[in-house]
Amino acid sequence: MIDTAKSGPAVWITGASSGIGRALAMGWASQGARLILSGRDEARLKEVAEESGVETLILPFEVRDETAMQAAVAKAIDWSGGIDVLVNNAGISQRSQAVHTSMQVYNDIIGIDLLAPIALTQAILQHMVEQGSGKLVFISSVAGKVGVPMRTAYCAAKFGLIGYADALRTEMSTKGVDVHVVAPGSVATNVSRNALNADGTPRNKSDSAIDNGIPADEAAAEILSAITAGQREIVVARGPEKMMGEAARTPDALLDQMAGMVAAGYIEKMEAES
Repeated sequence: MIDTAKSGPAVWITGASSGIGRALAMGWASQGARLILSGRDEARLKEVAEESGVETLILPFEVRDETAMQAAVAKAIDWSGGIDVLVNNAGISQRSQAVHTSMQVYNDIIGIDLLAPIALTQAILQHMVEQGSGKLVFISSVAGKVGVPMRTAYCAAKFGLIGYADALRTEMSTKGVDVHVVAPGSVATNVSRNALNADGTPRNKSDSAIDNGIPADEAAAEILSAITAGQREIVVARGPEKMMGEAARTPDALLDQMAGMVAAGYIEKMEAES
């Protein structure tokens, strides 16, 4: 359970300058949270902070810069006294066929969308375990549940992120730390405009599916409601994307089974055999 004794929970959001990250910041601010906002654009982060109207710490850094990330973790914990929610939202997409895509695109997307959120989570994990509470939120995608054409690098990263989160959830199930996976479909953000072409250059144009997607504030409201309800896997989509996401949803019974293994001593047995 989130500790609100410190004048509101401390919520750290990466990729907070626009899109879903910004909308989640506004949603948590309306609930009285204190915000830690991260991204690369400090000026836009300041705009979000001012608009939120709540106590805010701005921590700009490039998510693949591990030195900067570790420094940000120390500052965030010192400022907040305890991180209650971490939202791994920063990411980048792709619009290119695999046959034409350079390996650098795979390195960049997997580095940003998979390895960076794992690194940040690992850096804060012991802190949450020691405080005995916290929520870890991973913004994946319907493309992290279903293979989507023109997004092989993106799917690889987002599938991997869900795998990490699901395994981590089992380990945290006895430690008071909740893990939530979010799989959005098309949301009206700059995700397509910022996506990488086959040669790694920015696409610099959107597409109709994104332009006509769910408004970011509506998506954020659904995400916040589902997190409050304790939902572990959250599909936020409409139409065929909703059907795909729901068809690929991991059954709650299976998530319960994996948590049950941990409760029955699976980790202790494995460690004793090593």
